[in-house]
Amino acid sequence: MDLHLEIDRRAGGVTDQVTAGLRTAIRKRSLTAGVRLPASRQLAQDVGVSRGVIVEAYNQLIAEGFLLARPGAGTIVSECCAGEAATEESRLPTAADDRVRYQLRPGIPDLSLFPRGQWLARMRQALAALPHEALGYPDHAGVLELRRELASYLNRVRSARANPDGIVVVNGVSLALSLIVRVLAGEGRRRIAVEDPSGRAYQELLVESGAELVHVPVDDEGIDVSTLEQSGADAVILTPAHQFPTGVVLSPARRAALAAWALATGAHIVEDDYDAEFRFDRDPVGSLQGLLPSHVTLTGSVSKALSPGLRLGWMVAPPEMAQAVRRLRGLLDLGSPVLEQYTLARFLADGGYDRHLRRARKVYRRRRDALASALATHLPQAQVRGINAGLHLYAELPSHADDQAIAAAAQERGVALFPISPMRTAPGNPGLVIGFACETEQRLAEAVRLIPRPPS
Repeated sequence: MDLHLEIDRRAGGVTDQVTAGLRTAIRKRSLTAGVRLPASRQLAQDVGVSRGVIVEAYNQLIAEGFLLARPGAGTIVSECCAGEAATEESRLPTAADDRVRYQLRPGIPDLSLFPRGQWLARMRQALAALPHEALGYPDHAGVLELRRELASYLNRVRSARANPDGIVVVNGVSLALSLIVRVLAGEGRRRIAVEDPSGRAYQELLVESGAELVHVPVDDEGIDVSTLEQSGADAVILTPAHQFPTGVVLSPARRAALAAWALATGAHIVEDDYDAEFRFDRDPVGSLQGLLPSHVTLTGSVSKALSPGLRLGWMVAPPEMAQAVRRLRGLLDLGSPVLEQYTLARFLADGGYDRHLRRARKVYRRRRDALASALATHLPQAQVRGINAGLHLYAELPSHADDQAIAAAAQERGVALFPISPMRTAPGNPGLVIGFACETEQRLAEAVRLIPRPPS
């Protein structure tokens, strides 16, 4: 299909323009529910941008609920968000259609917690202090002040071994992963292992970036390293702090085995630090990058801690990877928004970011507790997992349950959540992946009562 998108290349921010254009088309019903969008390569050629721009735009809109990625069907417009009339400012992006009364999809923060006043104060400070030249095109690695603050923060909080020269600021983890895979593929290292289960959109992003995926099972200790050792993978991408979607934390034994595998084979580990900032009932778990900085690239963002709309993320990489990513980043666009980078640097430096996270953890802990309690009452057949960290949990259902039918029925009743079955390539127990960040304790209890019980 032909799709017209207005792009002003003089204004910069091409990815944001593509994302906004598609979002507007869906809201205005120019793109209706069920419409299949062009393949990322085709749309990139039509619009005159890199395929990475389209892949990132698609994945952002999938995360917001406007699009769905379905195996064999491509990327289609979601029913829950087509024709939304409300503005971005007035509602959460994924709470679009009136049929979605309860937003229980994972990975979506409560944007009402965004510290508007504190952020505005730091932005004003930055504007008052910065010379005019600082607002020009940034280093492709990002503003040095932010890279310094990120290195300090990650070393302190995540036990990383980061320095400013090894950090590249990017527009979110999706772009970071795409850039890393492109670099690996350019070196002939295309065979990339991923966790099974994992997100479909996540897998599509990697394939579009040049990866040949190898699916490695996850159990109660995390990724199965013995299977990984037999896979012939050149690299692995994983979420060790709070695996998506099961919520499992990579065990110490598996961490050691993973490091030994990388050292023995020269393979690269890409650590998606998913949900690491939100822990509730466990001691902090350090990053893999801190154990083996020569073989690990750590990626993260402020999308859940602050707002996905800021489009601020980072990677901490070995020197060769960091240099290659900087060079590739310069070919794709001209960097991340400068003023937001300076603002985040100040927020990190004066402790505002830490204080905000402490407040947010208290709110999310209460919501986590309310969701777990409601599930125990209404869905006693479910075994709840992954509740010690993150903004979602995994409710494993009896083996005879049809999680896709349950999720579809819940959607009809106004409750948006994810079944786990489409995220698997190998057989496994059905279950529901349920986020708790966007709704109050009372509304979480109301939503759970609307989820159909599996037959006994």
